Amino acid sequence: MALKGRALYDFRSENKEEISIQQDEDLVIFSETSLDGWLQGQNSRGETGLFPASYVEIIPAGISPNHADNSSSPADFSSTQVSLYSPSVASSARSGVGSGFLSNQGSFEDDDDDDWDDWDDGCTVVEEPRAGGLGTNGHPPLNLSYPGAYPSQHMAFRPKPPLERQDSLASAKRGSVVGRNLNRFSCFVRSGVEAFILGDVPMMAKIAETYSIEMGPRGPQWKANPHPFACSVEDPTKQTKFKGIKSYISYKLTPTHAGSPVYRRYKHFDWLYNRLLHKFTVISVPHLPEKQATGRFEEDFIEKRKRRLILWMDHMTSHPVLSQYEGFQHFLSCLDAKQWKMGKRRAERDEMVGASFLLTFQIPTEHQDLQDVEDRVDTFKAFSKKMDDSVLQLSTVASELVRKHVGGFRKEFQKLGSAFQAISHAFQMDPPFSSEALNSAISHTGRTYEAVGEMFAEQPKNDLFQMLDTLSLYQGLLSNFPDIIHLQKGAFAKVKESQRMSDEGRMAQDEADGIRRRCRVVGFALQAEMNHFHQRRELDFKHMMQNYLRQQILFYQRVGQQLEKTLRMYDHL
Repeated sequence: MALKGRALYDFRSENKEEISIQQDEDLVIFSETSLDGWLQGQNSRGETGLFPASYVEIIPAGISPNHADNSSSPADFSSTQVSLYSPSVASSARSGVGSGFLSNQGSFEDDDDDDWDDWDDGCTVVEEPRAGGLGTNGHPPLNLSYPGAYPSQHMAFRPKPPLERQDSLASAKRGSVVGRNLNRFSCFVRSGVEAFILGDVPMMAKIAETYSIEMGPRGPQWKANPHPFACSVEDPTKQTKFKGIKSYISYKLTPTHAGSPVYRRYKHFDWLYNRLLHKFTVISVPHLPEKQATGRFEEDFIEKRKRRLILWMDHMTSHPVLSQYEGFQHFLSCLDAKQWKMGKRRAERDEMVGASFLLTFQIPTEHQDLQDVEDRVDTFKAFSKKMDDSVLQLSTVASELVRKHVGGFRKEFQKLGSAFQAISHAFQMDPPFSSEALNSAISHTGRTYEAVGEMFAEQPKNDLFQMLDTLSLYQGLLSNFPDIIHLQKGAFAKVKESQRMSDEGRMAQDEADGIRRRCRVVGFALQAEMNHFHQRRELDFKHMMQNYLRQQILFYQRVGQQLEKTLRMYDHL
């Protein structure tokens, strides 16, 4: 029985089995049972195919799509949360904020069950829904409107015991505590940054990891990794298990600072990616290449994924903070199955995640005026929005150009070549007046243009594909910044509120100073991340444009050589 649905986010199809959907578009869903996280249905343009289940809200019978927004309230959610919240999750929650974040186990390639892939945690954590839009790092929030819903890949909601602020108990009795954000779905609240700013995140007795921020020529920057390295991604190989019943692709990773290569599946990348999202609150973690519902073992898809994993790895190894993360180093170096499980569990028990991660920063002593910082953040916000729009525009144009290369251009040159061949055949119809040399030259001209058509069809593999890979990576990086900037904006607001209360005598000045001091930590971290983004952007886009132009020059040189060779056939007729 067909159901009504509504698209929560835009989705652009990548192959013939999928269809594109647009935010707020009305959909017909053929079955509410998802296949590996995908639903089958029809969009408003009459196209039929697959789209991600987490991008869609199923509208219960009797409710019009226009009123679906009002169908669930925070109160409704709390009752749903209780029913989905398992005892095993509650037990895990007691271990603290850090261990409360678990990865989303579901993926199209989660055909686990071998000893290397024993995830050993069977519980699922429910995430609170956001008021709208994408979650931090670009992922859709949990949609609880249909039975098959699963958590998104970002921070899971975890109830935790209330914490008293040790530095403000006396003033709290006077009602001077800065107010909490009443929107508990805000990423400022859910990420824990609000708790950090207000002093509600307890200091750890011992912090084993530290990340330093220093002043550079363009402002705050991450201190460089003292042991820089790179890592190649090669040799995607199809593997099987259970006597061939299940298959997967294995990638060979060779870090320059390790003695031996390791072999990882996409699901291992996915696990690492989730750990990164949970830990690094104010860092733009590069998105992994997208999953695909069908055609996972087709050569073109495997090659595309490999190219994009290479770019992902380059960004990971170049980041001064992400590259030093213990979980990442474990991912790159562990060869033993038992050690893998131990390291995996250690990463999942990491307490220095989310708000606690902010405790690991060592910031410069230089004074920064908060208004100057806010102006700098506003400038970057406007820049990132404009860059996001322009990257999308270039990606759309480049994708259309690929389609023309493979389809239109090839077809037009084939038509031209066939037309020249027809002329040659016509000239052969009256032998006494036929010039064999001219006929041969015209026929060769036809074959040349058919060959040029094939050259056009093959050319995107040399230039446009790499451009689209780079643009896709930056679309992911840019989609992270609105939520990261929102964290800083929330911190600014708390500073202003605390200072106003201090001026009115409703808060001790030392407490307001503490809020300002913790806001400086967030501000320095965001500026360091902005600085790193600009450095990588300049390098990546320089490389992208150089490669594109070099390949274009080589391409047209090859076309020119073919045409010059054909032209010479007419010289001595």
